[in-house]
Parts: sequence; C-alpha cells; structure tokens
Amino acid sequence: MPQSPSPTPVTLGAAADPLRLLQDIWGYPGFRGQQQAVIDHLVGGGDALVLMPTGGGKSLCFQIPALLRPGLAVVVSPLIALMQDQVAALRELGLRAALLNSTLDAASARQVQEQARRGELDLLYMAPERLLAESGMRLLEQCRLALFAIDEAHCVSQWGHDFRPEYGQLEILRERWPQVPRVALTATADIPTRDEIVQRLLDPGARSFVSSFDRPNIRYRVVEKRDGRAQLLQFIRDEHPSDCGVVYALSRNSVEEVAAMLAAHGLKALPYHAGLPADLRQRHLRRFLDEDAVVMVATIAFGMGIDKPDVRFVAHLDMPRSIEGYFQETGRAGRDGLPAQAWMAYGLADVVQQRRLIELGEADEAHKRLSSSKLDAMLALAEAADCRRVRLLAYFGEQSAPCGNCDNCLQPPQWVDATQQAQKLLSTVYRCRQASSSSFAAAHIIDVLRGRDTDKVRRFGHHRLSTFGIGADCSEQDWRLLLRQLVAQHLVEVDHLHFNVLRLTEASREVLRGTRRIGLRKAAPKAARARRGHAPAAAAAPGAQPELGAHDAALFEALRGWRSAIAREHGVPAYVVFPDATLRAIALARPRDLQQLRGISGVGDSKRDRYGEALLRLVGEQG
Repeated sequence: MPQSPSPTPVTLGAAADPLRLLQDIWGYPGFRGQQQAVIDHLVGGGDALVLMPTGGGKSLCFQIPALLRPGLAVVVSPLIALMQDQVAALRELGLRAALLNSTLDAASARQVQEQARRGELDLLYMAPERLLAESGMRLLEQCRLALFAIDEAHCVSQWGHDFRPEYGQLEILRERWPQVPRVALTATADIPTRDEIVQRLLDPGARSFVSSFDRPNIRYRVVEKRDGRAQLLQFIRDEHPSDCGVVYALSRNSVEEVAAMLAAHGLKALPYHAGLPADLRQRHLRRFLDEDAVVMVATIAFGMGIDKPDVRFVAHLDMPRSIEGYFQETGRAGRDGLPAQAWMAYGLADVVQQRRLIELGEADEAHKRLSSSKLDAMLALAEAADCRRVRLLAYFGEQSAPCGNCDNCLQPPQWVDATQQAQKLLSTVYRCRQASSSSFAAAHIIDVLRGRDTDKVRRFGHHRLSTFGIGADCSEQDWRLLLRQLVAQHLVEVDHLHFNVLRLTEASREVLRGTRRIGLRKAAPKAARARRGHAPAAAAAPGAQPELGAHDAALFEALRGWRSAIAREHGVPAYVVFPDATLRAIALARPRDLQQLRGISGVGDSKRDRYGEALLRLVGEQG
C-alpha cells in the first residue's frame, strides 16, 4: 500500500504533557478509563499489562508515551495490514512513524532503518519475526530505545486461541534491554493467560491495568439455526443492507459458498481464508478496509488487529470454540462506539462439530480437557436464558447487571421444566440400543419418539418399543432443541467415529431416576421469531450520538464521499482520514469556522490545518 503523504511533522514543546498531546494531535477532549494511568506509568519507565476491549483506546496507551520518552518506540504487531493502517493513521496526524515488514522493497527498508538510526522516527512497527531476526536485533542495538509495545500479547499463551510461537521468543527483549519499559496489550485474556503474559514478557512487578470488558454499544443475539445461510441473508437484508460487516464460518468451503450466495443476492461480499492465494487475500482485505458496505466472509484466520471502526455487525454461522474467541471476534464490531450487533446462528450440529474437532485433534489430553472446558463455557453462553452480557463479562471476572440490550433482555425467553421430555428421549436412546445391539443417530431417535413409521424404524422393529410415539406431541424442532441441551450438558454423547450415533453417559442415570431436573429454554413461536428479525439494529450506547435527520444525513453522506476521494488520493483507508463518528459529529454540529471545527472530537491541529477549509466549504454548500 502506498504511504500517505505526511503533513509537517509535529514538533513537541518542552512543556508537552499527555492531555495536551491528546487534544492537539488526536483532537480528543480527554482520556477514557485507565488510559491516563497507563501512560503515566510507562512514561515513568514501568512495565505494564494492558487489557482493554477492542475499540477501547489501547494504541494511545503506547503512542503518547512514545512521544514523551526520548528515543524510538518499537511496536511489535503480528499483522501487516494492522501495521500499515496504524502507520498511515499516525502519519495523517503528522507523527514520525514507519514500519518494517515484507511489503517493503530493499531500498525502502534501508531508508526506514537509517531513519531509525538517526533518531528521525518516534514509532517503528515490526512483525515479531522481523524483530527477532539478526538484522532486527542489530538495528535495535544501534538505536536509542524509548519503549517496547507488544500488541496482541495473548498470542504468547500456548493455551490460548491464537498462539504464535514467535511471541514466546520476545522474552529476549527483557534480557537484552532490561532498562527499556515494555507494555503488553490485548483485548482478550482470561486470568491464566494474563499470568503467562507477565511471566514471559514483562517484569514480575509489572502493573496490570484491566479495563471493563463491556462493549455496551454491541447487541449480543443468538438465534436457533434452522437454515443458517437463509437466516443470515435475511438478517443482513433486514437490518444491515448498506453496512460493513464480518461473517465467520468454520470451513473454507463454507466461506466461499456463503460469500458467493450473498454476492448473488446483491451484497458486496468477499471470501477470506488461508487457502486463498496471498495476493487475492490482500486485495479482498484492502477492499474491506478501504470501501464502504463490504461484507467479509471469513474463517478465524481473518480479523485480529483489524482497526476498521465502522463494522456494524459480526455474524457467526458456526459457534466459536471459546468465549475468548467469540469476544475477540465480536469485538471487531462497533469500534467507533456507535450501535452494532453480534449475531450468531446456533444449533445441535455446532455442538457435535466442536466436540468432534476437540476429540479428533492432535493435542495432548491436558489441552483437550482445557478446550472442552472452554467449549462448555461457550455452550452455556449460547444456551443462556438470562442476560448474555452478564455471563460474558462474568467469564472475565467482571460483575455486572442485566444490560437491557441483548436478545434475552429485550425478549426474555420462557423457561420450562423439560425433565419428563428428557426422560422420554433418554429412554428411547437406551431402548433402541437394547433392542438392536447398536446405537442410532438423532434423526432416527426423533422418528421413534414421534411415532414415524419409516422403513428404518420398521426394519429394526422399533415401532414395537414402548417409547414409540410417546413424543408425538412435540415437533422435531422441539426434540432437537432438547437434544442440543442434553449434549451440551454431557447427558448424551455423540460418537463421531461411528456415524454420529447417540450414547448415554453416566450422568444420564440421574435424569432417568428423577434426581436431576432439566430446564429448557422454550422456542419462540414463529410469529415472534419473524418480528425479532425486524427489530432495530441496536439500542443506543451511553453517550452515543443522536440519529441523523434527513438534512444532516445528506451532509453526512457528502462528507463520506469527500473522505473517500481523499483516502483514494492518499492511498489509505477512509477511516484513517476521519472515522464515521467524527463525520457524524460534523454533520450534527455544522461548524462555521476553524475554531468550531477544532472543538469536534477527532479533529486535531494537524487535520484541522490540512482539511479544515475543505470541510467548512462542504458544510456551507450543504446549507
């Protein structure tokens, strides 16, 4: 990607302080949460672990200390696209930033290295592989270093969902430069992962700054999967027809098929997975970052570190394997603080598939047990009948009250005692095996329960069982809903090696004997499900900007068009010029002069000087 032309570099005065830099360079009125405390700690030379949700402002925590401490700040980042966009954004602000990665030719790389040696850079972004190479180590030895910032630090954890072996080798930074402060940053880490980050990357006495994991602007929503792709299409058409979004699917084939299906229905949908040619992946990524209303359909290979702030929805067609993964993936929505949705279609096949992946994987038994535990937590979140946000935050050790902005808060589901139905289902599984000396899959068990006289039922004589037809009063959907919960609670196992047949577990006995009760989330009637599909996209987050009227919306679209032209001219994503939230604020405030424009959040001195006259002219033209 071409580097954007940089404005005159910012010159820091002797009396520069964090708040003044925030206001003058970034154009924000004040710090959020623990940003100021982290910055003060790093400027003072201390090590820090920083956990903030995606969109919580982690980058400012090391970018401002990089300006206040003498020397070069080295930022370790795992993704080329993330480096490119962050460097482009910093250069738009007039800061001296550069990157070293495989996208540079030899001459450009030498130029960046010389700038670093001469002290002409404040921030240098490097991939861990580049930093750990002999040439990278040699370059750092020749520079005065201000700090090390290790982004996506959860990648160091061997037990995590995004382990990268080279992150463990970053321990060398502590050994070679013990006097240089280090900050490890991530948006998702449970307590064991936090401990591992500190142990491997930081000093033992490093301070931990853990912000709230809550993203109140995101609405969490889980729907029962019937025809997942059709449900996804309806969701996007009804609620996000002109929005940017990410759709996650488990397999590469599914990614390509879903992207093709959405494109065939007129959506600007693109596939992304590790099996595509690298140049095609890069083109699709650039379109996602640079254009509006692109829907990226991807495996989990996509997304870590993506800075695009205006992603309005993240959809899962397959259940993630852990809450950490789910939280990180859904956190890519609504980074600008405006309303967004996390939508997931979930069914029995998801439970079966994820358990199968764990059982057939090559990990050792300890890792499989941990993976099963993480999956159980994810299943509990998907099956929850109470506030999803409360459960999600509790997983990360944070207590909260019902949010009023998830599906369960907005339309509380009915909870019924399904013990008798569970006993019928378990008894049928038992009697079918007893009668035939073999086990059977879910479809056959449900046929027996509902009294369907199929060829297979008659061939095995199961029409003569005492349980034949005892569940005729319940639909196939109801039985699958119950079976999904029984599998989730380990009351029924699915034998993946033998055609997904069902087997009882030791815990099944408690239900059959009546010593364990089974509560079931009652399926919503079809009319209610249809109404839910047309619900508003999300409730307004605290402090969110008001809805635009028709007059202001026209100005907002004109501003977006102007921004797109500037972004193309500079070769940067549109949001690097200004995010949607800033353009919305301009459309609402309609500033009349540069001073009023400078008072809008996101308009710092450099961008006011660079773009102010053009913006004021556009506001004036729109009346």
